[in-house]
Amino acid sequence: MAERRAAATAAAAEPDFLQFNDLACETVGGKVIFASDEWFAPAANLLKREPPQFIASAFTEFGKWMDGWETRRKRKPGHDWCIIQLGVPGLIHGLDVDTSFFTGNHSPHVSVQAGCLDKPPNFTLEGDRTGMAASDSQLAAVAKLGSEAWPQLVGVSELKPGYSDSCHNYFKVNFNHRVTHLRLNMYPDGGIARLRVYGVGQRDWSSVSAHQDVDLVALTNGGVCLGYSDAHFGHPRNMIGLGRAVNMADGWETARRLDRPKDLKVDQRGILQVPGWEWAVFRLGRPGVISGVEVDTNHFKGNFPDSCSIEVCSLTPEEEAQCVRTRWNSGKWQVLLAPQKLRPHHRHLYDEAELSLSRPVSHVRLIIRPDGGVSRLRLWGRPTAIAAANQQRPASKL
Repeated sequence: MAERRAAATAAAAEPDFLQFNDLACETVGGKVIFASDEWFAPAANLLKREPPQFIASAFTEFGKWMDGWETRRKRKPGHDWCIIQLGVPGLIHGLDVDTSFFTGNHSPHVSVQAGCLDKPPNFTLEGDRTGMAASDSQLAAVAKLGSEAWPQLVGVSELKPGYSDSCHNYFKVNFNHRVTHLRLNMYPDGGIARLRVYGVGQRDWSSVSAHQDVDLVALTNGGVCLGYSDAHFGHPRNMIGLGRAVNMADGWETARRLDRPKDLKVDQRGILQVPGWEWAVFRLGRPGVISGVEVDTNHFKGNFPDSCSIEVCSLTPEEEAQCVRTRWNSGKWQVLLAPQKLRPHHRHLYDEAELSLSRPVSHVRLIIRPDGGVSRLRLWGRPTAIAAANQQRPASKL
């Protein structure tokens, strides 16, 4: 009981923006295109999906192996910095500068700047960069970006060392402009394990034909998770990620519900009759008419949900904010997909004939019974025109 209370307290202390998508993760195409120095550990490690690890016995010819970005002890003027190209351009709402395991060698201070470039730079970093520093030609190429003058997302701020109770350095961001690239400055040198860039993707919808079906909830199209009932083993935002899931950790998985009947029974369709269910709510990247649904239980073989259903509604930003405050206890939900029996490790496809509504919607709620895991949710349809006033929604306080 004490452990559960401690976990609840820790969750309550986490900032709201952690609900959003990581726009810089390597799995969505984020990459480091420049780093001033990478002597002990390459900057590409900053964008790994997996949590940092520490191996006490691991050394390279350049020194201690570290799972992060670590520069040499600086012995000349200046400070170390790198340029990150976001995998998904968009609005940034918060950052986590994670110093895990950098306990005597973390960077003492950091700042972050943002740029929005029309075209990606024509340079990048390749291969294992351990033991290397930026060449004169790389310095000349990156200088053309003028990144030192980019607007600040985070001013010069102190970082805490990488102990388990202090490693997550959270910074809320108030910057209402699209971002494609970041400049991460460490002062003057040291190590950072991970950089998580939480935000909402922004797609240029002017290039999308009115007759083209798109995945309206995809991370790359601006879809975002706004609430959920449980995420014990995996966050629901994983369901709107790129491609198919690589493993169970790359999906949404809940704890086993404790209100399951002692003896399970099914209805005439073979669907379990249970009192409880779990849910996750998403805002579509653009309101639209949903004509096809995919619920993928890939990798969930002994822990897939018994059934699922989908509800939808259309909300203004003010109505959305109210729903967030009431944990989505709204009377506006309407059924899009009636309860469907699910199979393990399988892509379930539903077309227009199986969907109940054919009008534009802005929000969806995936319901699973009684619990379990789903790896991907795809909502295919055609985006609809929206008023200019709603083109840029304010971020919800989740």
